[in-house]
Amino acid sequence: MTETASNAAPMTPRAAMRLLLGCAVAMGIVVLAIGPGQFGAAMVHAPPIHPHAPDMSLLSHVSPAIRIHLVAVMIALAIGAGLLIGVKGRTAHRVMGWIWVVSMMIGAVSSLFIKIVNHGHLSLIHLLAGWVIIALPVAVFAARKHRVRMHARFMTGLFTGGLVLAGAMAFSPGRLMWDLFLR
Repeated sequence: MTETASNAAPMTPRAAMRLLLGCAVAMGIVVLAIGPGQFGAAMVHAPPIHPHAPDMSLLSHVSPAIRIHLVAVMIALAIGAGLLIGVKGRTAHRVMGWIWVVSMMIGAVSSLFIKIVNHGHLSLIHLLAGWVIIALPVAVFAARKHRVRMHARFMTGLFTGGLVLAGAMAFSPGRLMWDLFLR
């Protein structure tokens, strides 16, 4: 039995808590992937945090792939948050959803050309890009077949892993986002 889009409602508090829990679990996985000892050492030796307005001059020194990636994920983050919270199944949700899908795909593909972290080679974070490239069409197909629960789970997972988890990694010390907002 499939759900129809007409009875879909905004994100419930319970669903929001699940999303937050998923983000916390994802961050735990990051800590385990880095290694608890290394993570603790990194936190002890981490530079002090000084939040500030973005230093846009730093973007003039990065590759076009990084600029394209940054714009795409910022669009996807803003639209994705709205889609998760808003009413589902309406025309606005579909239009914004397509913009989100295109932004996510551009962000994932452009990330494959960013190889700074691993000295010119792909790194573990690129596994997220591969997952996004595979999971996005699956999620769209699920929506087209009116498999609303499957679509919702995939899209929530893509938002959590592809944007929140990868975004958290992008704000680690020494990376562009850290320098842009926190150094």
